[in-house]
Amino acid sequence: MKLPVSTEWVLHCASSLAQLDAGSSASTAQLAEYYDLPAAYLAKQLKALVKAGVLAATTGPRGGFRLARPAAEITLLQIVEAVDGASAPYECREIRRQGRGALPDEECRRTCVLAEKMADAHQAWRDSLTGVTLADILATLTPSAMARTRLRLTGTA
Repeated sequence: MKLPVSTEWVLHCASSLAQLDAGSSASTAQLAEYYDLPAAYLAKQLKALVKAGVLAATTGPRGGFRLARPAAEITLLQIVEAVDGASAPYECREIRRQGRGALPDEECRRTCVLAEKMADAHQAWRDSLTGVTLADILATLTPSAMARTRLRLTGTA
């Protein structure tokens, strides 16, 4: 499965916002500059995170984005699904019933084993991402890395 590049963007942006002090936020322009990303396209992705309840947005001169909930309550799957959706990447089109190799109906009563295995793999992927929160990601970062992120995004260490 290949996810769009914007998935990497939102995962990193959400992780960076999780490193900020409570009440602090970062604007689209700050995040775009921090990661050298196109601000207009990044703004669309961040708005999707707001719509999904992952981020909260404030307006005004000191406005920007911040986490909508504690980092321990935001999973990587919630972030990914906010911008990429929840649909499975594999769709069985029952080609086993087509062409010269078509199976008879009585041999196709059960779900295609390949569709089952692909669904199992997709569920394992979802379960894996559900089991990781932004707090888990923060726990792997050094204090100096988090201080650097805060300083470069908000001007406070």
